[in-house]
Amino acid sequence: MPHGDITHIDIPVSDLAAANEFYSGLFGWQISAPPGFEDYPMWQAPNKVSGGGLAPRSEGFTQPRSYVEVDSIDETLTKAQDTGGSVVMPKTPISETSWFAIFADPDGNHIGLYEGTTEVG
Repeated sequence: MPHGDITHIDIPVSDLAAANEFYSGLFGWQISAPPGFEDYPMWQAPNKVSGGGLAPRSEGFTQPRSYVEVDSIDETLTKAQDTGGSVVMPKTPISETSWFAIFADPDGNHIGLYEGTTEVG
């Protein structure tokens, strides 16, 4: 995906099993947890383009959060801070080839960033 595309949406939930049943029944989403991420089932919309995860609700994470793909999380976080934003969660590894971070815009909205590839090696 190109820099700036929305690539992922996390939905905070209190009960993963109930949320899985609700969203799969309501929208026809395919939902399954990747190996090693049993507490983070991921959903795929029927168009095979839109997707995201069902994440455990926590303090400060009570509304859906969009993730934007960027060429460089480090550069994007610096630019966000230079223009009035703040870092909520620094660059954090997902795998050997992908990372995420979260920043707050000047209004306090949390936006996720994603950098990476599914290619290994």
